[in-house]
Amino acid sequence: VLSKDVSYAILDLMKGVTQGGSGTRLRTTGFNKWRPEYDEIITGYPYKLTNPIAGKTGTTQNNSDGWFMGMVPNLVTGVWVGGEERSVHFKSITYGQGASMALPIWGLYMTKNYADEELGISKEDFVKPENMSIEIDCDKFVEGTNTDSDTDDDLDDLDF
Repeated sequence: VLSKDVSYAILDLMKGVTQGGSGTRLRTTGFNKWRPEYDEIITGYPYKLTNPIAGKTGTTQNNSDGWFMGMVPNLVTGVWVGGEERSVHFKSITYGQGASMALPIWGLYMTKNYADEELGISKEDFVKPENMSIEIDCDKFVEGTNTDSDTDDDLDDLDF
């Protein structure tokens, strides 16, 4: 069992998947002019979701499965696209990756869920534990400004 602090730190990292990683298509609308092959993929990405979403894309060997797990504070949903027969493969990583096959389904699913207010699916941020003992400041790493050589020691303080 993970502590609340470690759980939140992992959750915060997973939010990065939809903010700047393989799940960013949930944040945009239209097609990517730099990747014309996406025009052929199911829906493009017309979701334009702005609320906090934690997620994880996945692709198995030989492009046989693509999946996406998405989470908001009161709902976790996983989508898998693949074949029961292990010899079935998508023709390339462009088509077989979770961000291309499963994420569009999740995006449409959540768009429909949010359209039905009676479902009560949260658009709020995840609740951060009070008095958190782990500092979450990814900006210094993203911007490349971290010059501290003592970051390796930070792992010793984690309470698993």
